[in-house]
Formats: sequence, C-alpha cells, structure tokens
Amino acid sequence: MELKWKRKEGAAKTGLVCRERNGVPFLSFPLLEQCGDLVKHGFSTRLGGVSGGELSSMNLSFGRGDEKERVLVNYRRMARALELPEERMVLSCQTHTTNVRRVTEEDAGSGLRKPLPYTDVDGLITNVRNLPLVTFYADCVPLYFVDPVQRAVGLSHSGWRGTAGRMGEVTLKAMEEAYGTRPSDVLACIGPSICRDCYEVGEDVAEAFRAAFGQKAGSLLYEKPAGKFQLDLWEANRQVLLEAGVKEEHLAVTDICTCCNPELLFSHRASKGRRGNLAAFLCLS
Repeated sequence: MELKWKRKEGAAKTGLVCRERNGVPFLSFPLLEQCGDLVKHGFSTRLGGVSGGELSSMNLSFGRGDEKERVLVNYRRMARALELPEERMVLSCQTHTTNVRRVTEEDAGSGLRKPLPYTDVDGLITNVRNLPLVTFYADCVPLYFVDPVQRAVGLSHSGWRGTAGRMGEVTLKAMEEAYGTRPSDVLACIGPSICRDCYEVGEDVAEAFRAAFGQKAGSLLYEKPAGKFQLDLWEANRQVLLEAGVKEEHLAVTDICTCCNPELLFSHRASKGRRGNLAAFLCLS
C-alpha cells in the first residue's frame, strides 16, 4: 500500500522509508538497512492490525484497554512483517526513567510470553542474537543503537524527561560497560516522534532543559506568549548523541512527526490521549 506521509522538510539527512511485508506496513531506517544481515529493525504504524475504534488497528499495548487476544494477533503480524521470533520478544516497562537493562537469554519472551521480571526500564541493550527488543511510543522519541564492531544493540524510549536526562548518552554508556562499545562505532537513529511545531510545553519543562543543556537550550526552545515554548526533541537528542561520541555520518534523524500523521501513527497529543501504542523493534540477527 502507498501511504502519504507528512514529512518535515530538511529535518533529516537520512529519512525513513516505508516498507511492507505480509500486508503490514512499517518504517525503516536506510542507515540500519546498510548493516545487511547484522540486524532487523522497524517501527510500527497504526495500520495492518486487528484492534478497533480509537486503537485501530495495530495497537501494541496491553495497557490501553484493548482485548489481549487482539494485541497478541498484532504482535504476530508485526513479527511476520519484520521476520522476527515473536515468542522471544523482550518488552520494556516504561515510566520515563533513564534506567537501562542488559537483556540476556533468560529474558526471552518477557512481557509477551511471560510476566516482566523488572519494572521502570526505559532502555534495553543486548548482544544476544535473535532476541528482539521492543519499546513503545505515541509521541516520545525512539532511539536505536547498533554497534557493528562488538555486535550489540540498544533501544531506548526518550520523552522530555528522558531527553533532559540524556537517555541517549546513558544507553551508550551502558553498552560500553556491558560490551565494550565505542560510541564512534555506533550507528544511531532518532525515530518517529513529535516535532517542534507540534510540541508545546510550559515553563517547568523549559527550565529542565535549561538545566540540562545550558546555553545550548536556546537552540531547542522557541518562546511563545504566556510562558509557553515549542520544544525540539529531535535536535535535543541529536545533540546528546553527538556529544556522547556518535559520528554525524553515523546518525539518522527522523523527518516524520507522530502528531502530524495521526491517521498513520498514534499520537497522544493529536488524540488527546485516546490512542494505542506504536512500537520500535530491534534485533541482532
């Protein structure tokens, strides 16, 4: 199917592409496709599933009031589309922290085939093959990490709290400690999320970014009347990753906003909270 995306012109040097397999569309980064057989990855759309109503149709959350069996069917469909082992998927337990979990073979199936053995985990890293990592979104920022040298991957959720907490840097440090990853080797991607034009925040969030980014916060915050600001999470995460040592030529930034594409992607802001969840998938092959 041909989907019409609203894209942010000039927002990305390496834009996303839309792929489809077995009738299920998904978004993919050419930067990671260049890894060949090293990894499989994708970002879901809200199309191709079996959920109904405001969750239509590819809802991947068990916590949005959906029927469990429908969510499981959606996972099976995504697994086939991305050619991933559905029974081995490992899900995050996101609470807007900067906690990163090292995922091992014992975690296979956590959150999908068996209960989660952890809480408060917004980032997942692993060097285990065929162990898909899964994190969730409806405006927040997905961060993908692939270390082709040490053969390790990471996937992290970074909302405004995570971004202010430099989740990208935290994830890279966790990969370095666990696997010897060097940031200069890493291919990193900033996935579909809310753009600056759609993301209005108040003084409390603005102050958190001034504290976290210092003088550079001026390039992230655009002041409006009545103490409001437009916040650029894409640029903030780009700065975090570059400062952490990722090479600019190894970094891809989304040009697709969730809020600008509410027919194709779930957006908390666009739907006023009446929505399902998208998911990011990343797996060493």
